[in-house]
Amino acid sequence: MSQLSESGSGLSIESCHERQHRLVEGLDRWKLAGAVISDRRHVMYFTGFWQASYHTPILYLDVKGWAKLAVPEAVVVKPLCANEIVAYPWQRLGTLIDSPTASAIQALEPQWAHASRIGFDQPLAPMIAANDHIEWVDLSAELVALRRAKYPDEVELIRHAVLGCEAAYAKAAEILAPGVREIDMFAEMQAAAIREIGEPIGEMGNDFQAGTGGGPPRRRGVEAGELMPLDVAVSVRGYRCDLCRTFVVGGQPTGAQRQAAEMVLAALELVEQQARVGTSARWLYEQVQSMLAQNPKWEFPHHLGHGTGLSNHEPPYLNPHWDDSLMPGDLFTVEPGLYGDDLVGGVRIEDNYWIGPDGLMKLSHFPRGLVIPKN
Repeated sequence: MSQLSESGSGLSIESCHERQHRLVEGLDRWKLAGAVISDRRHVMYFTGFWQASYHTPILYLDVKGWAKLAVPEAVVVKPLCANEIVAYPWQRLGTLIDSPTASAIQALEPQWAHASRIGFDQPLAPMIAANDHIEWVDLSAELVALRRAKYPDEVELIRHAVLGCEAAYAKAAEILAPGVREIDMFAEMQAAAIREIGEPIGEMGNDFQAGTGGGPPRRRGVEAGELMPLDVAVSVRGYRCDLCRTFVVGGQPTGAQRQAAEMVLAALELVEQQARVGTSARWLYEQVQSMLAQNPKWEFPHHLGHGTGLSNHEPPYLNPHWDDSLMPGDLFTVEPGLYGDDLVGGVRIEDNYWIGPDGLMKLSHFPRGLVIPKN
């Protein structure tokens, strides 16, 4: 099992403090007295506090940089980046109260009682109703932009999530055989990822079907000759990786399947050669689309990739409907694919990359050619 410290969130206090400082600079520019942060992913991002989804931590960060965090009573609080921590009631003898969010707001409300303009990351109706003299400013777009450049502590959490994906793929290679049900594959892969990570991993991803381009697992058994693109996402304390490998069900791939895989791998290599700070993400998509269009029998019907982190999809978007350019700190997926009837499904291979201080870094290392299971 891979090791992730249980003494903290996995984020560093120093980096959380730097992220808070960047938000404070924005508050000053936007002429806001402070920001109420209630999305638990953002609370994690700024403070390092991560708990079960039924908890409702809320952070208030004022324009002077004072961070006050409301957390549920009796929840173990590990080292956090907060100047002040206040506990609020959320249960009675194990029964959840009706509105723990209102309890958290009540614990923090004196901090902004006399302010005129406050930012927020998601609507909180009780807070807004009780403070009708305050102008509430939605910071959602600003926070997405703030989160785009990943810090090294965030990258390490995503690298840890990748280990869970790779454990799931190793299990798939061990058990996949004609007749095995897709839902049983999903269950075994999820168990392998959880054992590797050593804690709950969140939702497991999108695609667990054989003989199609993808979709949720079914109760059908897989059949010899099908391709099975396994698009797996593992979440560690809110941070997500997103990988895909394509497995051959029973025996060896056909000539067409091998050719499609070679083209997809060539597309990945093209991106690795061209992706650097300043490169147009739309241009990368167009280059890959042109390469994969060489065989008109097959389709490349989806995006080339997307940013990942605290959301499934976030900037940069490798997609012709956006015009992003790669930036320092970008962490993104690249997932070219080809699909056609003679492929009996499709080939999609996806890796995760970070543009760090030394340039483009691949975060995933599971073999990425067509995977031939042991059975």
